[in-house]
Amino acid sequence: MDLSYCVVNTNGRHHLERCLAAIARTDPPELRSEVLVLDNASDDGSADYVRQQHPDVRLIALDRRTGKAENDSTLLKQARGRYALLLNEDAELQDGAPARLVEALEGDDRAAVAAAQLLDPSGRPQPTAWRLPGVATALAQAAFLHKRLVTQTTGGEVGWAQSSAMLVRREAAEQVGYLDPQFFVYSDETDFQKRLRDAGWRIVLVRGARAIHHEQLSTDLAAASRRIVEFHRNRDAYMRKHHGRAAALAVRVLTAWSYAVRALAALVLPGHDAARYGLHARQALLPHRGEGIREAAVEHNRRLDSRRS
Repeated sequence: MDLSYCVVNTNGRHHLERCLAAIARTDPPELRSEVLVLDNASDDGSADYVRQQHPDVRLIALDRRTGKAENDSTLLKQARGRYALLLNEDAELQDGAPARLVEALEGDDRAAVAAAQLLDPSGRPQPTAWRLPGVATALAQAAFLHKRLVTQTTGGEVGWAQSSAMLVRREAAEQVGYLDPQFFVYSDETDFQKRLRDAGWRIVLVRGARAIHHEQLSTDLAAASRRIVEFHRNRDAYMRKHHGRAAALAVRVLTAWSYAVRALAALVLPGHDAARYGLHARQALLPHRGEGIREAAVEHNRRLDSRRS
């Protein structure tokens, strides 16, 4: 088997239909491929949709909700292809993308990851790759030079790339022990790619391989707060794991400062949400306060257990 398409879906049936259609449309005929869908205990009929409409897809239907890192690791372990294309359900591959990603890994035997350039629904490129987090990148953010010094927009080797449409050499993933489940969501792919780089592998962004990212995050602060909590909690966990407590503290302070300045500026600038920036600032400084996506999953599982009993 050459290529395994590995899709994680959590209550995203309307996206999943489009994702699977794009896989069928763009799958290179010269490659032997398979499609796996891991349904993360959805309650929107996603698993039944796959069973009924895509009987050729290997479905892993979880009865309890788990984190993104654990789900991607499950797919990587069960895939049979030399390469596994990790996809969020809201990623829509564009023509030629799988072939170009495979070509990138075939042409560089030290590359472990080839990431597609993500586009927003209107077709504009989104930030997809960055330098690995550290005190230096936090200083750049605090100086408001993040776009210039941290975001990486040209193709080729990068620090880390978003995993919404990311081809992984399974041999390399196995070598470093897959993704770390302590990262429920956010920083999971960053940690994974950091460990791959430490083991001597390369991470590349393939600008010619494109995927539309349909994710539409809520503009409601209450609905977004769990994501913000989870984001800063896991960024702090990444820093402590790879750089130590002192560096993690420095990054917390620098990141909180940059968001606090934005919150103040948003009070007078139209179209900016001061409350959201303020929440980012508080969570950056105190990343272990509040409830994130992990706690929402725990509550979801409790409700499932209650219904079953």
